[in-house]
Amino acid sequence: MAKTTDRAQRGGHSGVSIEDVALAAGVSTATVSRAVRGLPRVSPATREKILGIAEALGYVASSSASGLATGRTKTIGVLAPFVSRWFFSKAIEGADRELHARQYNLSLFNLGGHGSHRERLFSKTMVYKQIDALLVLCMALTHEEIEHLQKIDIPLVVVGGHVEECPYIGIDDYGAAATAVRHLIGLGHTEIALLHGDDETDLNFDVPRVRIRAFQEVMAEAGLAVREEWDEWGDFTVRSGQDAFRRLWNRPGPKPTAIFCASDEMAMGVIFEATRAGVSVPGDLSVIGIDDHDFSEAMGLTTVRQRPDEQAELGTKMLLDELDGVAGSVRSTVAPHQLIVRTTTAPPRRDSASHSDRSNSVAGEPGGRQPA
Repeated sequence: MAKTTDRAQRGGHSGVSIEDVALAAGVSTATVSRAVRGLPRVSPATREKILGIAEALGYVASSSASGLATGRTKTIGVLAPFVSRWFFSKAIEGADRELHARQYNLSLFNLGGHGSHRERLFSKTMVYKQIDALLVLCMALTHEEIEHLQKIDIPLVVVGGHVEECPYIGIDDYGAAATAVRHLIGLGHTEIALLHGDDETDLNFDVPRVRIRAFQEVMAEAGLAVREEWDEWGDFTVRSGQDAFRRLWNRPGPKPTAIFCASDEMAMGVIFEATRAGVSVPGDLSVIGIDDHDFSEAMGLTTVRQRPDEQAELGTKMLLDELDGVAGSVRSTVAPHQLIVRTTTAPPRRDSASHSDRSNSVAGEPGGRQPA
């Protein structure tokens, strides 16, 4: 008798599991999954055998699928830690653009910034929602999660950075951060602060760490000191950039002449708060970010451009091509980045006392620190 398991079959039947069908057919669960969904790389004879056993056991796709003959849901899942932030909203836009062109639907799985319900999401929801493939935005997957997705043979691509064991699409984050820091050094800055990402959402993504390492190593290569008191953190939002600037400028001691921000939104926060405090950008403080956010051009922000919509569009195309049987479609790809020089960076001032001699605590105080 077929057993009942937590991983009930893809179509939502209450009794027979995918493992039951695999055991009876003498094949892997991945092969069963591919056969019932009409995916390539299953021989006609094997597929016919699996479908016959599946039907005999009562393993039948739900009415939301197009039946055992095709098994396709024409739906791609997009897994995002946030939907409100710029990178993710642009990536979803790019994925939807490709899906619309290929007449597929998008099913969004939003973690809302927390990883608390990931276990249920990967063990049940991915199956019950009946997706044909998965696009993961800026998240690392655990070995167990990858193993589960491989078990039901859902093709996947990670967009936004490097992830072990998964094909991924993203810029060279080390190269992008190094480009930003070298731009500041090339302008003559030697006193450079860092505002890095430190997202405490249990998403285990390595992009923030890579950008920190790039800053530290480029500074070391140039023979420049990395000051611990100029190391600030944020969560890639405008508000966290404002908070970081206030902490930096309220702290006694010398002030930097430039700051490298690991995202444009944090850079915008720095600029807003610096302006409020009477700190001239770029006269007193040069600011550079990474992204080329939609508002960056209007603000004159110097940045390193990336296109998350194009990254996600490419990742989605890979997944759909894979589902159409194009061998080798899903593969890791490095997306381009480009330095965009605008008006928030300039050579440091040489006509007055250096920032190292200035230690006014200003942020949040009336009047604030006045430009030299």
